[in-house]
This record gives sequence, structure tokens and C-alpha cells, in this order.
Amino acid sequence: MVIVPRAGVQRRDVPPVVALAVVAAAVAVKWPGVRPLDVPGAVLLAGAHVPLLLLRRWPGGALLALVALAVTYHLAQYQHHALVPAEVIALFGYAVLGWRVRIVLSIAGALLTTCVIGMAMRAGGGSVREQIAVIEAVVAIVIAVQVWRSHRTRVAAITERAERAERTREEEARRRVAEERLRIARDLHDLLAHSITVIGVQAGAAAHLVRGDRPLDRAELGDALASIAATCRDARTELRGTLQVLRGTDVEPAPESLPGPDAIPELVRAARAAGLAVTFDGPGAGPLPPEVGVAAYRIVQEALTNVVKHAAARTAEVSLERRGGELVVRVADDGRGPAGATPGGFGVLGMIERARSVGGVLDAGPAPGHGFVVTASLPLADAPRGAGTTGAVSP
Repeated sequence: MVIVPRAGVQRRDVPPVVALAVVAAAVAVKWPGVRPLDVPGAVLLAGAHVPLLLLRRWPGGALLALVALAVTYHLAQYQHHALVPAEVIALFGYAVLGWRVRIVLSIAGALLTTCVIGMAMRAGGGSVREQIAVIEAVVAIVIAVQVWRSHRTRVAAITERAERAERTREEEARRRVAEERLRIARDLHDLLAHSITVIGVQAGAAAHLVRGDRPLDRAELGDALASIAATCRDARTELRGTLQVLRGTDVEPAPESLPGPDAIPELVRAARAAGLAVTFDGPGAGPLPPEVGVAAYRIVQEALTNVVKHAAARTAEVSLERRGGELVVRVADDGRGPAGATPGGFGVLGMIERARSVGGVLDAGPAPGHGFVVTASLPLADAPRGAGTTGAVSP
């Protein structure tokens, strides 16, 4: 049902209503009915037009007031057709502004039935037939208005649903864009922070070898430079895949090209090349869903980056283990740990977001005694069960 805003009596309604009352009075005087128009009839005729001024504000009350005056006017056998325009306007206005169709038809039927009975008692058959024709016209108007009103309601509902669906699509598109930007930002942070940190440590070690007092070990220097070159190649490969997404290319990366647990040994080797003694234990991991594998890889990558960059640690432990329906990723070190309960920056926040992206949780904090521990629990509801290791590296 369409709710039409209602206003009070408006000045623009007064001239048309006055003009309609004057025309009705002129018709009643020029073509009198059974009873000529006298003073009481003129008062009733004029009074029946007054409720039209209140039709916008109180359509139901205005119609009832007009019904009472119109019934009295018709029963007094004044000129019947003079009041028909006001009756039609009142019924039309109530049909647009008032309640449901059954209420409109009930009031219209009661009014017109009263007029028919009264005229049958006071007038001849010809007048009855004429009034029946008026009844049919009025009822047809009311029904037509209600059909139009129902159609307008349906059209408004369809339009509202279409607009709401369009808004939902736009909001969903904006949400996906925001999520994709956040994912790309996490990937770039993890990739660049890890690669640059490892390259910096390896370059520092190579510089120390060159500047040291002991004789230059060309093989050791070559290994350091080779590690730097390998780290640069790996970073360039990952960066190329990320930039494809930024450029909006339609080429989807192959599942096997995504980093996962199989690539964690490379992270361990890079951390070892940076001077950190790292052990990796992943015998209970088994096959993993791609998204869980990527999350595990990124968490280990960021955790090792933080160890190399901030912890001043000598040893670190990395482990992957299935526990029930979850993959538990743990990275612990023996460094100095953060100054507070939680380190600053975006590293830990990025790891937490990684875990949440697959429905998991992550806890990062000081270890008992000394060091720092990162533990993530990633659900494996859709992961296939299987034995074997995922790229385990011996200490």
C-alpha cells in the first residue's frame, strides 16, 4: 500500500471547491428536481462541498461528513445530479488517500443504497433508474482508482527492489575491491619485507667477509652472493605475480605457482644464510588446501623476517602439525623478544589477518623465560587427509 503524504487545508483548494459549489447551486436552480432548491437545500448543498477542503488531511472523516449531508440532501428530493460531482470527487480522493478497497466500496455501497431506497420511497421508477446509472459510474470510478493504485504499488515495490539490488551489487563490488587491495598490500608487505631483510643481512655478511682481517674465503663470499641472487630471483618471481593482479590482467596464477608449505624450506635456507640456526619440522602436515597453504607460508615468512630483523636471536624453530581438524603453525626463537606485550608495526597484524582470512586464529607473544612465539591455528575442514611430510628440512 502506498502512503501518500497528507497536508492540511491548502489555499489553492478553496477556489475550485467554491466554483464547484456555485455551479452545483446554479444547476439545482435552473433544473429543479422534485423539490425546488430553497434555503435549507442551499445550505445542505453548500455544506456538502465543505468536506472537500479537508479531503487531503482527513479523507475518511471528510467522506463521512459528505455522506451525511448528501444523504440528507437526496432524501429531501432536491436536484440529485447537482451533488454528483462532489460525491465523485470525495470517493475518488478517498480511494487515492484512504484505506483499502473493501472499506471504500463498503462506504460507497452504503451511501448509494441509502439514496436508492430513499428515492424509491419518494420518487418514481425513472429517477431510480437514473440513480442506478450514477451508482454504476461511481463504483466503476472507485474500482478503476483502486486498480491504478495497486498497479502503482507494485511498480514502486519492483523499483525499490531493483534499486536495493543495485545498491547491494555496488556495495559488494566495493567490498571485494577493498579486500583485494588489502590482500595485495599484505602480499607486498610480506614479500618485500622478507626479501629486503634477508638481502640486507646477506649483503652485510658479504661486506664483513671483504673487510675482515682474516684472508678472504672466495667460496664463502661466493655463497653469500649466490644467496643474495637467489633471494632476488625468488622475490622477482613473486612480485611479478602480484603485479599481474594490480594491472588487472585476466591471467589467473596456476595453483602450483602459489607459495605453500613446499616453499617453507626455502625460507628456512634463506634465514640460515642470514646467520640464524633454524630447524623445520613438518612431518604431520600432509596435503593442505591451497588457501591454507598460502596462509601458512606467509605466516612463517613474516615470523622469520621479524626474527632476523628484530629479535637478535641465534636459533629459531618452525613446525607444522595437524591437530584434529586444524593445522598448527608455530615459530619460536630465543631472541630478546619485543619491548612490550605485542610488537608494533604491521607484521603481527598482517599475520593475524592471514589467519583470519581462512577462518583461523593467531597468537603472538613472549615465550616463557625469553624469546618470542607465534602460533597460528588454521582450520582444515576441506583438507584431504594424508600421510607424509611437506618439504621437511632437517636441522
